[in-house]
Amino acid sequence: MTIRVLVADDQAMVRGGLRMILEHQPDITVVAEAADGVEAVALARDLRPDVCLVDIRMPRLDGLEVTRLLAAPGLPRPLRVIVVTTFDQDDYVYGALRGGAVGFVLKDAGPTLLVEAVRAAHAGDALVSPSVTLRLLRHLHPATPRRSPARPLSERELEVVRAIARGRTNQEIAAELFISLSTVKTHVATISSKLDTRNRVQIAAWAWESRLVT
Repeated sequence: MTIRVLVADDQAMVRGGLRMILEHQPDITVVAEAADGVEAVALARDLRPDVCLVDIRMPRLDGLEVTRLLAAPGLPRPLRVIVVTTFDQDDYVYGALRGGAVGFVLKDAGPTLLVEAVRAAHAGDALVSPSVTLRLLRHLHPATPRRSPARPLSERELEVVRAIARGRTNQEIAAELFISLSTVKTHVATISSKLDTRNRVQIAAWAWESRLVT
């Protein structure tokens, strides 16, 4: 199955570079490019791509608002948005996270991570650049109070939440906690249900808000 991607960035050279990286993969194709936020929203709603790569700083409508309009929790048919950023401000990434983004990739992270993020988003998972995770853990100051889960999390589930917040994959969590991969996936599904979250990024956001990781 070919993964259809929209690339939104106000710099033509960056858009061209992203297209070249993505279309070098046999399972990914770029279906459209947008030079500003308004164009990105219009194209995304019209074409319904599998994944949208969105820059933070764009004219007419910035990446945070684009993310909210396309991926916000509560939308009937949210799209999968990955924020591609230079990460010059922590609140940009946190704002995109709250807006429903399912991934964060630094522009200098390299082609491998970019491709992995697109494939993860298409599969319904999320990928966050490790350095982004570390910087958020060190500098993020949540503006919202801790949200209590609908049902209390078990000690094992809290261990999984902390691992997710540190950017661990399911395979890494299984190895660290000495449990099977299927057990990890079951824990993640239960955690998502209890926290009313749609993906791992939102689970990590809850962990940061709750100060479970310091």
